[in-house]
Parts: sequence; structure tokens; C-alpha cells
Amino acid sequence: MFDVIWQSDQVVVINKHAGVSFHSEQGEAGLFASVAESYGSLYPVHRLDKPTSGLMVMAKSAAANQQLCAQFSARQVEKYYLALSDKKPGKKQGAVIGDMAAARRGAWMLTRKRSNPARTAFISTSVSPGLRLFLVKPATGRTHQIRVALKSVGAPILGDALYGAAPADRVYLHAYSLGFTLDGEFQRFTYMPTMGQHFCDAAFTSAMTDFGEPWSLKWPAC
Repeated sequence: MFDVIWQSDQVVVINKHAGVSFHSEQGEAGLFASVAESYGSLYPVHRLDKPTSGLMVMAKSAAANQQLCAQFSARQVEKYYLALSDKKPGKKQGAVIGDMAAARRGAWMLTRKRSNPARTAFISTSVSPGLRLFLVKPATGRTHQIRVALKSVGAPILGDALYGAAPADRVYLHAYSLGFTLDGEFQRFTYMPTMGQHFCDAAFTSAMTDFGEPWSLKWPAC
């Protein structure tokens, strides 16, 4: 369900497994409840979609929770995601900006309005013939934001049936890097995905050569 990456007396940083719900469902403990079983009282600072794997931080104290929630609200948290698609986007890199609205069957869609837009920058590279790696930097934190953004450029995330992607052994979206400030000290974590045939393939590891430190790259304006 999760791996502990780092902890202090203020927070615990975990790697969430793909397919794990944040909330408890049908009497089964979800991610948050399971982590709380090991660490006692916790505060849920942010969430990941059920299909998404990767880094999350949970606060152990009210003070830490207040600091982190304020940073998420102010868009000061550093976040980078990895995604795979079997479709080539209309452009290799760029930004997707627009309002989001609820669609059918729990999906969301991008609209042409920009009254309160979701903002997503991306850079992509080829992994192998018919498979492309996306490094994604969301400036906002909307439900399904990255999934909708990549679909909008013609490259839905592999395995994401809700957004019309080809079937796969998982939804290939992973929260790769997370950075935040706690008590005046900046903390940054990165964690490679460990689940999924394509994420575990040597071609993916090779494609990550230039993406290992996303904060050092030149990003499209978003």
C-alpha cells in the first residue's frame, strides 16, 4: 500500500502504491487510515488519485500541517510527475491552461474559459517506438488535472481508460518529486516508480537520464 521514504517528528513522507485509495472504502482501510495506524494522529495535507503512485507528505503535528497546507494553497510546493503515453502529443513541450469542468462518469474536461484556470507545464521525450515519457509540472492542484491536460494535447496517459487511453497493467502516472519548506528548511524528495511493466523497463530508465533533476530544466511558461 505504501513505502516510508522519510520521517521526522513533524512529517512522514511516503510512496503511495498505484491503485490505492486515499480514503477508506467499503469497510477497508484506505491509505491515510493505514499510515495513521503506524504513526498515530496525522493530518492529510494533500491527496493523489487512486490510480496514481508516488510521493506524499502527511503532517504529524498541527503546526506542520498549517505550514504545509499554506504552501499548497499558495502554490509554493515543488511538484513533478512522470507519465507515459502511447500517443505522440501535438507538441513535444508546452503548457496547458484552462478552466476545468465536471464531465460524465466522474471525469473532468478542459474548457476554453480562464476564469480560474488549471495550469500544467510538460516536457516529453521518446522512450521507445510508440511510447513517450512526459515530465509534468502542475502549477495548480485540481482533480485529474494532469490526466486532463495530457488528453487535451492528444496523449492520454497509458492505462487511463476514463480518458480514452489504451489499456495497460496500471495508469502510468507517478508523483516523482516533492519539495516543501518546514520550519524554514527546504526538503526535497525524489522517488522512481516501482510498479508497472513499462516503468520497470530499461528503456524507461534510459529515457529518465535527462529528467532526473526536473527542477534544473528550462520549463515552458505556465
